This record gives sequence, structure tokens and C-alpha cells, in this order.
Amino acid sequence: MYHNLHSFPCLHCHPYSYIRMVQHLIERCLLLYMTRDQCIKALAEHASVRPQVTLTVWRELLKENRNFFQLYFRAISPRPFISRHNLKKARFGRRRQWK
Repeated sequence: MYHNLHSFPCLHCHPYSYIRMVQHLIERCLLLYMTRDQCIKALAEHASVRPQVTLTVWRELLKENRNFFQLYFRAISPRPFISRHNLKKARFGRRRQWK
């Protein structure tokens, strides 16, 4: 009978369970608004997941959920500060001077 020597799924012993675990951990990183690189680093440090495995699972999730990731990347990308004054100026363009 097989005895599991690991406390969590092993890539070599249970590849499907391991990949599902990595997917779940990536989803938790997404809930924390982490970038791909932050997620890879966090999983490597805290869950001992090799960066190549995380990157591979991330790419597959990206392929399957392209629309979600486009919105996600837009939401987490830094936006430049636009003041109301600059916004009005850009919207109305140059004013003509009356004589």
C-alpha cells in the first residue's frame, strides 16, 4: 500500500493534485491583487513551489481566462494622477480669446 510522505500534494507523486493546489494558490494571490512576479515569488518563498511550475500554471490560466486577466491587469496597473484642472483642459481644448 502507498504511504504519502508529504503533508501536501507532491508534483511527482500526485501531479494533478499538485497542479490544482498551485492553481488555488494563484487564485488566492489574485484576490490579494498581486502581480504575476509577486505571485511567483510568494509561492516560491511560502509554499516551496518552483517558479517554473507557477509560471506554467499561470500561463494556462491566462489562456483559459483571457478576458478575466485583461480586466485584472487593467485593475492592478498603476494609473497616472489626473487632476480635475488637467482633465477639463484636455476635454475642452484651447479657449479662444474674445476681443
